[in-house]
Amino acid sequence: MQKRPLFIALALLGGIFLFFLVLVLTVSRFFDRPARFVVRSQVGVVEVEGVIVDSKKIIEQLDAFHENSSVKAIVLRVDSPGGGVGPSQEIHDEVKRIDADKPVVVSMGSVAASGGYYIAAPAREIFANPGTITGSIGVIMEFANFQELLDKIGLHSEVVKSGKHKDIGSPVRPMTEEDRALLQGLIDDVHGQFVDSVAAGRQLDVRKVRSLADGRIFSGRQARDLGLVDHLGNLEAAVRRAGELAGIEGKPEVVYPPSDKPQLIDLLIQEASTQLSRALLRQQGGKLQYVWSGFN
Repeated sequence: MQKRPLFIALALLGGIFLFFLVLVLTVSRFFDRPARFVVRSQVGVVEVEGVIVDSKKIIEQLDAFHENSSVKAIVLRVDSPGGGVGPSQEIHDEVKRIDADKPVVVSMGSVAASGGYYIAAPAREIFANPGTITGSIGVIMEFANFQELLDKIGLHSEVVKSGKHKDIGSPVRPMTEEDRALLQGLIDDVHGQFVDSVAAGRQLDVRKVRSLADGRIFSGRQARDLGLVDHLGNLEAAVRRAGELAGIEGKPEVVYPPSDKPQLIDLLIQEASTQLSRALLRQQGGKLQYVWSGFN
C-alpha cells in the first residue's frame, strides 16, 4: 500500500517530463531553432548576407554546427558582394577545414561575388541560381585625394613620418609612381592568393582561373559552364544535396543558428550599420578588399 503513492508520484513526474519534452520540440521547430532533444539527422544553414566586414559570428555558427553530432551537413547561404580580405580569408579557411570532416554545400543568392565567391570556393559543392551575380575574382584598393579642395579653403597638412612611404595612400598628397608600384605589388600578391585558393577549391588549372580573374562578373549559368559552380538550383536544392552527401534518407530537417527575435530598434541599427559599412569600404583608403564595386 505504501508503494502506491510512490508509483503515482513517479508516473506524475514522468508525465511532466514528457510534456516539457514535447513543448521544447514544438517551440524549437516553430522558431526554426535547433532543439535540445534531436529526433533526426539535420542540415544546418549558415547565412552570410551583405558586406563581409567581420568573420567572428559566421565562424562561431559554422563551428557550432560542426561540433553538433546531429548536424550531418552544412549549407552556407551566401548573398554578399564580398568585403575585407582578412575576414573573407578567415571564413574561407573555416569552410575548408570543416568540409574535410563534414560536407559543406554553398547556396548562392542574388549575388556571391569577389569575397562572397572566395568563401564559397572550398565547399564540397556550389549551387547558384541561373541569374546569380558571381565571379569578380580580384582585389581592389581605393583612395580619395582632397588636396585641391584643401588648397581652395586654405588648409594644409603637415606630416612627420619615419619613412618616405609611411603615409602611402594619404588623401592630402598626390600618389607617386613609386607609391603606385608598391601598392600594385601588394595587390598582385593578394590577387595571386585568391587565384590559388579558387584553383585549389574548384580543382581547376591555375592558368584557367587566372584567365577569368580579371574582375569580371558572371551569371550563375555562365559560372556553371566555366566550372566555377557545380549546379543550378535554389536553397532547397542545396539542402537536399547536402543531405544526400551526408547520407540522410528522405527530406532532411533544416536548422538555423539560434538567434534572439530582433526588435524594431535592432533592425534599424543593423540596417544603418550595414549601410555605413558599405560606405566605409568604398571610401576609406588603404583597405584591401575582395569586393564587387557594382553592389549598391
